[in-house]
Amino acid sequence: MRVLEPWLHPIEAILFDMDGVLCDSEPFICEAAREMFRRRFGVEVSPEEFRPFVGAGEDRYLGGVAERRGLPLRLPEDKQLTYEIYLQVIRGRLQALPGAREFVQTARELGWRLAVATSADRIKLEGNLAEIGLPPALFDARVTGSDVPRKKPHPDIFLIAALAVGTPIERCLVVEDAPNGLQAGRAAGAYCLGLTSTFDEPTLRQAGAHMVAANLADALPWLNSFRRP
Repeated sequence: MRVLEPWLHPIEAILFDMDGVLCDSEPFICEAAREMFRRRFGVEVSPEEFRPFVGAGEDRYLGGVAERRGLPLRLPEDKQLTYEIYLQVIRGRLQALPGAREFVQTARELGWRLAVATSADRIKLEGNLAEIGLPPALFDARVTGSDVPRKKPHPDIFLIAALAVGTPIERCLVVEDAPNGLQAGRAAGAYCLGLTSTFDEPTLRQAGAHMVAANLADALPWLNSFRRP
């Protein structure tokens, strides 16, 4: 765990990304997307081809690969097929990342306002929360890629989440695992925690993380440091 970097404002709300923060769904959405490309186009896509589009929402996750392959992706039909496959794939397999449930529940008990801000669509958000055992009621707001015109790395989703929990963005902690998300958090004006569940620390620092931890279990001791004065 690293030493906290100074921040001018007390933290009053925590805005969580979902994938790579609360759960590691990346292998499963990749599995589902690869199966979609097999069914629709009869092609084999490698997991590495999706990596540049992690954290940018499924439209870009699928669309970026399709563009590079020259494939005529149909949205939203192909995305819907991917989600149908995904919800089957995660059953009994998707788990909360270390410390995720404890961090969220402790933050709730300490009185922070909480939101999930994910570039994924609502169907994926609800499926993930149900599978990892985090009741939606723990969060004051749930903002998805369907709710914003511009996806990460644009700041829109975090600005909307801050508004939804009634907290100025400069008093929000954004928790992210991907460069796209950290760039969005910094552009919004939030304090940013990067988790190395998907990318390494230098990559997260370069993207704008004020601090870095392995996971939310590693970051749990920070909660007392962030308590409102």
